[in-house]
Amino acid sequence: MGDRILLKKVIIRTAIGGILALNVIGYTGAYLLTHYKTDNKFSLGVPRSNNYNSPLDFDLQYTKQKIFIEQNEWLDSWFIASPVAKSEGVVILFHGKDSNKSSLLDAAKILHSLKYDTLLIDFRGSGASSGNTTTIGANESQDVVAAFNYLKKSNGQKPVILYGISMGSAAILRAIAKYQIQPDGIILELPFISLLDSAKTRLKSYSLPPSPMAELMVFWGGVQHGFNGFNHRPIEDAKAVKCPVLILAGKRDRTIALAKVERLAQNFNVTHDLVVFSEAGHELLVRSDRKLWQQSVKSLLDTINKSKYSEINLLPN
Repeated sequence: MGDRILLKKVIIRTAIGGILALNVIGYTGAYLLTHYKTDNKFSLGVPRSNNYNSPLDFDLQYTKQKIFIEQNEWLDSWFIASPVAKSEGVVILFHGKDSNKSSLLDAAKILHSLKYDTLLIDFRGSGASSGNTTTIGANESQDVVAAFNYLKKSNGQKPVILYGISMGSAAILRAIAKYQIQPDGIILELPFISLLDSAKTRLKSYSLPPSPMAELMVFWGGVQHGFNGFNHRPIEDAKAVKCPVLILAGKRDRTIALAKVERLAQNFNVTHDLVVFSEAGHELLVRSDRKLWQQSVKSLLDTINKSKYSEINLLPN
């Protein structure tokens, strides 16, 4: 009898110890994935992504602009004016996780040739912006709102289009769904469907079992940054979009499978187009096939401008 009681205690203690250990690993994993190292030698996280090019490297003239969110929080940005006095509109560009606005210069170069102004943004925690954390699109949605409102104040009647890569796409969709901003069009490159699905994919890429570790990382990541990680679902946010949508995906993308991007596309209740880059994986698609990227984006922009022109002509004199 005594041996049975002792065995039960050992089993219970082992189970409790195992649960605690899993939560410690989940908490630590979430912390490391969502924090960037600072100048403090004891700081933990991944290395911060710093801008490695400037617009001048692409023969683009620009101005630096800081967009303040709070007194000690800001977004660093580059504004590149259209080559003509009257631009066709403006595109705000948002980068992916562990990246920065210099990764957007290839796209900005093409948009410049199409006579669009561009505003390239460093999310908080990246490039020259304030902060040292990322929430993989959840709180970055506030950065999208700040940049959008900043631009709307000075942009007049010209169309405003939002372009985001991966995490940037998620931030755009969340900004529309949660904060009800209304851009004239959006371009979503390599979008993922949910934070949980993204966490599982990352673990699989490390040859680690996705569950229950992905669930624990999403839970503790949300606790650390003040949001419900299980509710960070771009696939659901897509239903709130009210403007034309262009989705760009890589057929060979192992990080965000094409089948999942197709599921996301089905949730849009507006005009949308999915363009697949047959030779591309999880990479900057403009570098994979510049011609297809330009054609696809130009098609969306032309559609938006025609619609905008029709609206202006319908206004009473």
